[in-house]
Amino acid sequence: MPITHGAFVWHELMTGDMKSAETFYKSVVGWSCRDSGMTGMDYAIFSAGEAMTAGLMHIPDDAKKMGAPPSWSGYVSVDDVDAAAVKLKSLGGKVVREPADIPDVGRFSVVADPQGAYFQLFKSASPGPGAPPPDTPGRVGWNELYALDMEKVFPFYAEMFGWVKSQAVDMGPMGKYQLFSHDGKDIGGMMTRPPHIPVALWCFYFNVADIGSGVARVNAGGGRIVNGPMQ
Repeated sequence: MPITHGAFVWHELMTGDMKSAETFYKSVVGWSCRDSGMTGMDYAIFSAGEAMTAGLMHIPDDAKKMGAPPSWSGYVSVDDVDAAAVKLKSLGGKVVREPADIPDVGRFSVVADPQGAYFQLFKSASPGPGAPPPDTPGRVGWNELYALDMEKVFPFYAEMFGWVKSQAVDMGPMGKYQLFSHDGKDIGGMMTRPPHIPVALWCFYFNVADIGSGVARVNAGGGRIVNGPMQ
């Protein structure tokens, strides 16, 4: 199935230590890693088998000066990056970096939703055949938004990308967890952020073959278990 408007198509880690991050994720998720060959910047590609899965780069100097921490971000496919950036601003979002070309790769823009959660708009220069099945090991299998107010921000994403509300799960004191779908398939969830998460943000789930072994690799690699494992 070809990649369509509104699909997550890429994920990217900005970090202060690319070599340590490479070692950690190769062990924990099972990715391989290679230099992208881009001129003028250090950018590495994580792959699951033969499929390129995610990118790795240093935190840019301007972001570092603003105190930006290491973080993951997601790229959402759009039919036209420039038009999508204009529409995003009209819906209350913010364009952090104006649309620009990545030579031989595509066009992108760094943006934020009306509540401040960052992500990227992207249009590939050479669209591939589409993503592998969502449960493929090594793939990003779930995209999750911690919003300042989930009910208020969902119409923004519905208008931007055509996302549709799916099942809603009652999380008790934590409120409602709202699944959302794209092209008839659930691709992620949203909820109003709990108090311990200070800002609106996107986070992403990486598929592993066995959760227990994955947890052990996180601990062995110097990572930290923040929640779970849980069903």
